[in-house]
Amino acid sequence: MSLSVILIAMNEEASIARALRSVAFADEIVVVDSGSSDRTVEIARELGAKITVTEDWPGFGPQKNRALELATCDWVLSLDADEWLTAESAAEIRRVVSEGAAGAAAFRLPRRSSFCGRFMRHSGWWPDHVVRLFRRGSARFSDDTVHERVVVEGDTGTLREPIMHETFVDLDDMLVKMNSYSTLAAKRLRQDGKSAGLAQAVSRALWAFVRTYFLRAGFLDGREGFMLAVATAEGTYYRYAKLLLLRKR
Repeated sequence: MSLSVILIAMNEEASIARALRSVAFADEIVVVDSGSSDRTVEIARELGAKITVTEDWPGFGPQKNRALELATCDWVLSLDADEWLTAESAAEIRRVVSEGAAGAAAFRLPRRSSFCGRFMRHSGWWPDHVVRLFRRGSARFSDDTVHERVVVEGDTGTLREPIMHETFVDLDDMLVKMNSYSTLAAKRLRQDGKSAGLAQAVSRALWAFVRTYFLRAGFLDGREGFMLAVATAEGTYYRYAKLLLLRKR
């Protein structure tokens, strides 16, 4: 059995080498780039990836499906540019692929994510299972422009070793991503016919903080847990505030 790794990228020169080196064992690495202006494409090519550069940005789900269409191996592992495998997770994936994993069409993996340098153990961020490994032809990505998911035809198993994920390097990085993701999420909600008022934006933000910090024990993640809870509340507020303004227009 063979393995393709697929990855989408744009201006990821700071992290893409780490991701690609962690999957160097794969039979094929496919990178679809959205027009990077930095050294992303050059780095990926130097590390042996097959590169495709697109002129447009259709959203995360459609772009990952483009990468999936270019994969040719029996199994596919989807990885983001800010993620990487440990030696243990790489070994577990190699074992699953080599054995053929009879009966399973896909596997979910736990994901260990960092926030401003701290790997979170609570706050709803661990174990954060994500479906990333699947038989080619048995799964595809949803067409969501943000927060896409893998749609599987068949049974899904669970692996033990985690994917590592550097979510936000610092608060500047968090603010940039929060602005982008909240805009995309607001547009998706509008397309789905959703509406929101200011009271709803505020109440959802407050609930997001309470859920993250108290119910999901974010307080056990120290000061980063508090900052994450505030960031989650902010992102929720901006999502619905932007939806309100979109509907108003």
